[in-house]
Amino acid sequence: MAKFRFEDLEIWKLAIEIANELFDIADELAAKHLYSFAEQLRNSGMSMCNNISEGSGSYSNKEFAYFLNIARRSTFECANILVILLMRNLISLDKKEKLYDELSIESRKISSFRNTII
Repeated sequence: MAKFRFEDLEIWKLAIEIANELFDIADELAAKHLYSFAEQLRNSGMSMCNNISEGSGSYSNKEFAYFLNIARRSTFECANILVILLMRNLISLDKKEKLYDELSIESRKISSFRNTII
């Protein structure tokens, strides 16, 4: 049994998995002394799962929907960073496409979930 509401949410589970994968890339970037890329990727990845978890503690669905919107926007930010990393040859096309697909799915799932609570 989960201790917090967000732990039962599929959108949070997917977000935390994606964030973990993004952290692996960020660690590789930091090892190449590309700290700003690494930090931005970590922040946007954490924003997805952090906003889902924070919003789940809201007293109203309207407030929760606000946090879900931020989480969804963070999926777009992550996708954009992946495009830049690919353009700079800092990640492989396969890695970018895999994460891009996961982010696209996550974005749609957040939207669908948000629509059920508003």
